[in-house]
Amino acid sequence: MNKLYYGDNLDVLKNSIEDESVDLIYIDPPFNSKRGYNVLFESIDMTNAKAQKEAFADTWSNVSYLDEMYEIQDLDLDLYRFLHTLDNLRISKGVVSYLTIMTHRIYYMRKKLNNTGSFYLHCDPTMSHYLKIVCDLIFDKKNFRNEIVWWYETGGIPENDFSRKHDIILRYCKTTDYVFNSKDVKEKRSKEVLRRIATGRPSATRSKGHYRHPSDVWKIPAINAMAKERLGYPTQKPEELLERIIKASTNEGDIIADFFCGCGTTIAVAQRLGRQWIGVDISHLAIRLVFDRLLKNFEGKPEVINKIKDNIEINGFPKDIASAKDLAEKTDKSRIKFQDWIIEIMMNGVSNPQKTADGGFDGYLTFNKSEKGKDVVLIEVKSGNVTVKNIREFAEVVEKQKGSIGAFVCFADQVTKPMLAWAKEAGYYKPNIWGNRYEKIQIITVEDLLEGRSVRYPIYQNITFKSATNIPMQSENNPNSLFE
Repeated sequence: MNKLYYGDNLDVLKNSIEDESVDLIYIDPPFNSKRGYNVLFESIDMTNAKAQKEAFADTWSNVSYLDEMYEIQDLDLDLYRFLHTLDNLRISKGVVSYLTIMTHRIYYMRKKLNNTGSFYLHCDPTMSHYLKIVCDLIFDKKNFRNEIVWWYETGGIPENDFSRKHDIILRYCKTTDYVFNSKDVKEKRSKEVLRRIATGRPSATRSKGHYRHPSDVWKIPAINAMAKERLGYPTQKPEELLERIIKASTNEGDIIADFFCGCGTTIAVAQRLGRQWIGVDISHLAIRLVFDRLLKNFEGKPEVINKIKDNIEINGFPKDIASAKDLAEKTDKSRIKFQDWIIEIMMNGVSNPQKTADGGFDGYLTFNKSEKGKDVVLIEVKSGNVTVKNIREFAEVVEKQKGSIGAFVCFADQVTKPMLAWAKEAGYYKPNIWGNRYEKIQIITVEDLLEGRSVRYPIYQNITFKSATNIPMQSENNPNSLFE
């Protein structure tokens, strides 16, 4: 069973993955704690709505690195001493925080690798030298295998510096008995080398043939803006890069894990190559994007889609009304997560980045009303007691913001007859459009959403997300719904 986890990868590593159960771990973590990871949304001209939502947030943004450092002290004293020393030098707290949190997670990642497993850490020059020391301590220096240079030709041209055209990937193994399929990743010789071989030049290699043993310098093009596999994720890596890693260090049926899975390149390649996989990300939008990416090539093939979906276990989201209420009632922070889950996962909308009390709206989604125009559905989510007064206030917001439809979400046991009656009296959005009528104010229960029912509006073509992400609407018309 393939598995997707929404949440902090440290929690997943500690509580959900068996020790010595994974054959390959590849991670491409954010390189510094100030970098934002965004999924871009179509702009709509509306007060309090942003055209861009920071969705792929840094894992360590709300973590006390000192708490994690003291926990590391109980796990490995040498690691603690290294981090504590850095914390007392002229090195920024951001760098120490980053290294502490990465060290904590890499420590547990090693525990999850089986004895023939491999670990690949993708990093850039700002952190690679520190991370090399961390990995030497965790894996033992003798288990360092390669510093792989990924060489690409694209990128900016600075005025007063050499152009940066490479990334570093550190490769370690659990033991000296590791999987390495060199025959599956042989590299094609250049025309110059073949010419030297043909002429018997002394500088030519003695081995014959058009392919040579794989080297630690990989010339693989970066993804350009027009590439078919491009998903709009700013740090997305090419599938060819992950294909080489997976083929080199695993066999068909092996388990591959990516604990910063982002838009899911590792997962997509593992699926295509017949490997099992585990993906973890702290962004719920990342999990939805990965799921959609696995299905997008099989539109019109419901039997294939259902087979893929049946073999994926999604963890970290409420799956029943009890867990939904638990999330809604815990803390203020949990209630925000509850709102985001409802809006962005269950309704495929966009959360309002300006979290407001009553008098605003919690999110929105857009739909095409014609080939050239679009309308908006405003969304209000309530996790506690509601009355008909809340419905009236939300209707005023919908009117003020020029929303086409308002979706009022609450639990079924909070819905009263006066609320239903008032919503019905609010009228309709463009009555009889395409032969149907759509209520202006719609009360949607959490129970409805868990059963696959959502807000009703004219289905023309959803454009909430940029087309590059290709994330489908979850509605009664959508066969690829995440939780159906």
